Amino acid sequence: MITAQAFSTIRAIQRSAWNDCFPGALEDWDFYVAVENAAIDDFKWRYLAVYDDETLVAVAAAFITYYRLDTTVSGAGKRFTERLERLWPGVLRLELYAIGSPVAERCDAGIASHVDEAQRPLLIKHLLMAARQDANAFGIGLVAVKDVPTKDPYWADSCRLAGFQSMPSLPSGLLTVPYGSVDAYLGSLCKATRKDLRRKLRAPGPRVEWRHNIDDVLPEVMRLYEDTLSRADLQFERLPASYFTGILERLEGRAVCALYWVDERLVAFNLILLDQHRLIDKFFGHDREFSREYSLYFRSWLTNVDYCIQHSIPVYECGQEGYASKLRLGCEFRGNSMFFRHRNRLVNGLLKLVKMYIRPDRSDPAMAAAISET
Repeated sequence: MITAQAFSTIRAIQRSAWNDCFPGALEDWDFYVAVENAAIDDFKWRYLAVYDDETLVAVAAAFITYYRLDTTVSGAGKRFTERLERLWPGVLRLELYAIGSPVAERCDAGIASHVDEAQRPLLIKHLLMAARQDANAFGIGLVAVKDVPTKDPYWADSCRLAGFQSMPSLPSGLLTVPYGSVDAYLGSLCKATRKDLRRKLRAPGPRVEWRHNIDDVLPEVMRLYEDTLSRADLQFERLPASYFTGILERLEGRAVCALYWVDERLVAFNLILLDQHRLIDKFFGHDREFSREYSLYFRSWLTNVDYCIQHSIPVYECGQEGYASKLRLGCEFRGNSMFFRHRNRLVNGLLKLVKMYIRPDRSDPAMAAAISET
């Protein structure tokens, strides 16, 4: 008999059982424990588990928050929605129950290794039903699935059958790294980009330090984080200091922070997850006073490419922002989709209209180009 249950902590699910559902994932049980411990404001964590009798067969992370409908809007569209929010406070905010995570790269259903792939659609159906039931218990009308791989037909079919609407979400950037040197990578880029990056590299750069502990520089790291966040077009969550220290501590050798120094001043940091298969850029924070002079974004990019080359890591996963730069830098993009449904038919109908104006590709041409490549 198949049953489902929702938990408020991932510790209610055995570490080995959760990780068996996500083989090889960097964002594993320990990652979610670190996120829980960080106590990110305005988020409540949920964990969905499906059982066949008493055997765990599927899991998914979920969360509850108040969601601004213009979260993925940028540029002129963002300026319009901000004016609307000032005139009518709260008009764009809805309480949301979402499968996925605001701090994970993608949403997926974890299926136990002993379960046949043919069972995946049925288990996704049970996860969606569990999410709806758990949302009802909290009195939440809007249920969503955040950042599902667009090419996963099981999610799309299951969500459609459950009455969910769909829209494009932010695509994920990645760079395959088959190169023997940074110079060989630069040679793969267009002439203008190659020339620009080589010119930047000729100037003296900051000193790079790789750290597994940043406790002694944490105030400076958070200064850079807040400065970067204040300039971001797209933001969903505000991370506390305990997130950065907790990830480094809990994931041990699978998490590292690159620090960029000009003399004795910390001017940038880059939180990274990595193993022998991939390097994931989780967050890059930098000082605007030094960014242009030292080309901090591009230097951190080339530092990560070089790290992949030196350690034979084949894929650099570079996140969901900065699409104009990533197109220039030779990235490929994996499409993501968002599915959602409100239990109130009138609100659900209204959202069907609203989504035409809050699609992320409507306000950012570079993002639209990235989505078109997926």
